[in-house]
Amino acid sequence: MPGQLTTSRRGFVTAAAALGSIAAVPSIARAGNAAIRPFKVAIPDTDLAGMKRRIAETRWADAQPVADDSQGVRRQTLEAMMRYWAGDYDWRKVEARLNSLPMFVTEIDGLDIHFIHVRSRHEEAIPMILTHGWPGSILEFMRAIDPLTNPAAHGGKAEDAFHLVIPSIPGFGFSGKPTVPGWGSDRIGRAWSTLMLRLGYDRYVSQGGDCGSVISQRMALQHVPGLVGIHLNMPAVVPADIARTLAAGDPAPASLTAKERGAFNQLEAFYRDNSAYAAMMNTRPQTIGYSLVDSPVGMAAWMYEKIAQWVYADGQPERVLGRDAILDDISLYWLTGTGASAARIYWEIIRTISTHAASSTCRSRSASSPARFSARPRVGPSDAIPTSIISTKSTTADTLPPGSSRSCSPKKFARPSARFADPRLSSVQVGE
Repeated sequence: MPGQLTTSRRGFVTAAAALGSIAAVPSIARAGNAAIRPFKVAIPDTDLAGMKRRIAETRWADAQPVADDSQGVRRQTLEAMMRYWAGDYDWRKVEARLNSLPMFVTEIDGLDIHFIHVRSRHEEAIPMILTHGWPGSILEFMRAIDPLTNPAAHGGKAEDAFHLVIPSIPGFGFSGKPTVPGWGSDRIGRAWSTLMLRLGYDRYVSQGGDCGSVISQRMALQHVPGLVGIHLNMPAVVPADIARTLAAGDPAPASLTAKERGAFNQLEAFYRDNSAYAAMMNTRPQTIGYSLVDSPVGMAAWMYEKIAQWVYADGQPERVLGRDAILDDISLYWLTGTGASAARIYWEIIRTISTHAASSTCRSRSASSPARFSARPRVGPSDAIPTSIISTKSTTADTLPPGSSRSCSPKKFARPSARFADPRLSSVQVGE
């Protein structure tokens, strides 16, 4: 490999270009890809009226007998938002924003995949595929598109630019709903590689959070064609022995350091008080799915509880995200009828992880703050993506060598420094 590998974006682009890793990509898909079809959102007025009618006709559960949210979303919190959703909320605003972007659908492995494709004006921009999670969607990337594709307009440099591909996970949004099992993180990762190559991106990077984090990890572990790096904002950081201890409800091992014990305590609280949603979708997504596609208020409560917990806003995510942004996301699930199909991603992913837990030979790092830990990544007003992990104190990030997407040797990477850093997977960071 010529030259010394560098972790700076400039160095990455230069080295990748020298090896042909960043291909010269036309502004449209290469010839022979006529299956890539333009897409516009056009929700019928009758569907919007039906949604609001169902909200207004909700048969409400009685109010919780406690003064906090220890039993779930408080009725008075949810009622206020539902009144706005049934009244002044306007879906057409977010629909117009979506339709202002280049959107497409293409069939991969028998399933329609919906995606946004925004190319930067900068020729040396790095192609990147961004993958959302649950209860998120492509909408969570809307405000990031211009800063990533046009960084100079936001205080950055042209060399910081990306070409962006933002797909809807199968079963989410405007992508097709799988009718057979097997659409887990491995298969989706291979589909993402097919999508990027179909668009003409011979070398690209992948970023993911939540379910998207797992998909990006599995892309790296499968060495999918064209992938040269991954970046995660929800790394897998719980070793198997600690996971077993937590599942059994046993006390923390005495050998943990003070910082590791703090991380253990947070995970213990998460599993004890806040993980029921995941257990349900890991094991019985179809059962909860009936409610999620039949009751807009039931679906909103199911999703809002987690949004409120994972946003730095003292349980009031509207202060950070805005009421409309939350309802845009919830409405997308409702109007596409994807409550059940989206929940199944948990059932699929847990089986992928269980099957392939011992398959990794790659080591990498997350974009993280040293000695911090959070059970889930949360978004705050002053820390847009505050990825938290107790693993790394290194001041340099690990990167996959350009052109190495088919072979990943652990000798190429520094070993994560703390015990809670899972040596199987974390992330490859390409950046300053």
